[in-house]
Parts: sequence; C-alpha cells; structure tokens
Amino acid sequence: MAKSTKLGDGELEVMQAIWEAGEPVTASKILEKVQEKRTWGLSTLMTVLSRLIEKGYLECDKTTRTNIYSAKIGEKDYKKRESRSFLEKMYKNSISEFVSCLYDGGDISGEEISELKRFIENAGKEEEP
Repeated sequence: MAKSTKLGDGELEVMQAIWEAGEPVTASKILEKVQEKRTWGLSTLMTVLSRLIEKGYLECDKTTRTNIYSAKIGEKDYKKRESRSFLEKMYKNSISEFVSCLYDGGDISGEEISELKRFIENAGKEEEP
C-alpha cells in the first residue's frame, strides 16, 4: 500500500488517468489523457511517474520494450483515506458539521440533502442483522 503521502494536483490527475484506464497503461496513454488539462511534455510526466513510484502509488513493469504503469492503490481506497483525513483536519471528524457548512454556504441543495437522507437510511438497513 502507498505511504500516507498526499498527492499533489498533477500527481492526482496522473493517478486518475491510470484509474480511469482500468488496466496497466503506457506513459504515452497517460500523457494523452493528462494533456486534456495540462500542457506537459513526456519528460514532465516521467518525473511525476517516478515520484508516484517512490511514494508507493504506482508500479512499473519494465519487462517489455515499453514501460507499463499500474496503480498499487485503488481510487476508492485513496478517496476513503483522503476523505477521512480532510474530515479530521477541517471538521474534527464531524460529518454533520461538514454538511452543515456546505448547506449554509449554498454549495449543497435541498435535493442533495434528500439524497443524503436516502443514502443514510439505506446504509442503516445494510447494518441491521
């Protein structure tokens, strides 16, 4: 599993490109996807890929002529860890304070609140024996 080092914005975009591919990918495929948002060249991408390998997020298969990159941590696992960290740092682990802040700031609608209620109700049912 990856170290608990947070990803920078560019690193996250690279990981998202790999996660979205759903299979091991080449640097050129990653670059193609990342260039939708960034004006990186191959050397910049290679630097980011090396950093992600050092941090434990990626592995590189060098057994073929073309290096193949694959994620060592899944998107869902990364999101869980980062969400928990964000919640702890910003809201002292209070989900209700987080949602209240979003609602008070106009960043979440009544419809989204209803959706959250349904999610919580359904999540509670899954825990019942």
